[in-house]
Amino acid sequence: MENSNRGVGAKTIITTTPPPEEAAPIRNIFLVAAIAAGVQFGWALQLSLLTPYVQLLGIPHKWASYIWLCGPISGMIVQPVVGYFSDNCTSRFGRRRPFIAAGAGLVGVAVVLIGFAADLGHAGGDSLGDGLKPRAIGVFVFGFWILDVANNMLQGPCRALLADLSGGNTKKMANANSFFSFFMAVGNVLGYAAGSYSRMYKVFPFSKTKACDIYCANLKSCFIISITLLITLTTLALSIVREKRHVAEEQVTAAKKGFKIPVFPELFGALKDLPRPMWVLLLVTALNWIAWFGFLLFDTDWMGREVYGGNPTAQGHPELAVIYNKGVSAGALGLMLNSIVLGFASLGVQYMARALGGVKRLWGVVNFILAICLCMTIVITKVASHHRPYSNGVLQTPESSVKIGALVVFSALGIPLAITFSVPFALASIYSTTTGSGQGLSLGVLNLAIVIPQMIVSVASGPWDAMFGGGNLPAFVVGAVAAAASGIFAFTMLPSPPAESIKNLSVAGGH
Repeated sequence: MENSNRGVGAKTIITTTPPPEEAAPIRNIFLVAAIAAGVQFGWALQLSLLTPYVQLLGIPHKWASYIWLCGPISGMIVQPVVGYFSDNCTSRFGRRRPFIAAGAGLVGVAVVLIGFAADLGHAGGDSLGDGLKPRAIGVFVFGFWILDVANNMLQGPCRALLADLSGGNTKKMANANSFFSFFMAVGNVLGYAAGSYSRMYKVFPFSKTKACDIYCANLKSCFIISITLLITLTTLALSIVREKRHVAEEQVTAAKKGFKIPVFPELFGALKDLPRPMWVLLLVTALNWIAWFGFLLFDTDWMGREVYGGNPTAQGHPELAVIYNKGVSAGALGLMLNSIVLGFASLGVQYMARALGGVKRLWGVVNFILAICLCMTIVITKVASHHRPYSNGVLQTPESSVKIGALVVFSALGIPLAITFSVPFALASIYSTTTGSGQGLSLGVLNLAIVIPQMIVSVASGPWDAMFGGGNLPAFVVGAVAAAASGIFAFTMLPSPPAESIKNLSVAGGH
């Protein structure tokens, strides 16, 4: 089937969507999905440790969220570009594998820059001790951008390769997305477990230096483990799983004549002619991610500040920084529990959808669970602030009931997160298959509904929180409202997939 872009001369931009190949063995799908564990290990470290880390480098809390802009910006640009080119790649190594390999290599470069930012900054002239470290911040931000670009290069082609290997079989496509979500949970568990272990630096004694204290050394050690895991899984998968070479006659001819491949016109052309089910999917996904990103951005900071009462930058009060770091470690533990629940829930997505009567009810219910959990952060914060334990005038860690309550919230959020990681991608794959669109480009369109909300949250959450005293709760309240709205739209507007898909894909069941 031919899919021509609608914004430019058709003869120069026609791309060929090959007919679905025969479905690959399940072991191949399993191996490719396992790459998600390596990718998500790194994401887990980012989400649990890097927001506190940038504050230790001297960046105020209200500006910390701006650094996270690089993730959604790179996702908005990189994923559609990579998706388009991987749909049409004619390399003898396959369509997706070259991009996956390049992404893994870039992750290695980024990990070195992030992990050794403090050392490189000190070598460039940053002073030791407290205060702003501009050179270390520059190295860190540059590495952070590369890491997000690399992760986006990896995730899009990995999901597209899983769809290719499914050979148009919607049941295998659902299993592939469930495997991918499961391995994301595995990577999360490993990453958060590493982040919560305060003695990880002892595994790599060289990681602790004059410029890199214990917290920094733990971060560095975790990233070393992260890249080792990712390279191992990627090498194993790409060595065993093979792709057939894709040949697009028209595109090769156009390239030889010097024409540019219209990535963004193709993307916006796809947006222009999206069917109504895909638009509703984008709306529900966007609201869902407004809710999620505020929490994922500040969850460990919330544990360190609001629950434990610490402060990483309090001048003259080093005990508050110690308490804050303990809270961050507890938050990483909460995220690990979250990921364990996510892993089990990922394997049961299809059963939950069947039990609740279809994907509409499933996504609606879990969005309300997300809204309730975000509201519970307010209750836990108020209880913690009214029962701060002190010993000889020194702040201590909160009462057990407060810590348990916070960890229960983290754990419960694993259920809606499993749905977020699987349902929208499965539905996007189904819609792209039924309309003849490229998998990479369709997933790139869906990615816009993820990265644009992240950009909004990254820009607005810091100043928004500062308006209400500098804490994290205002962003969580906005997230609760967005989650409730997402649930309402899922119940009332989200349509079922085509009937032929429902027969083979129980996760996308009836109304």
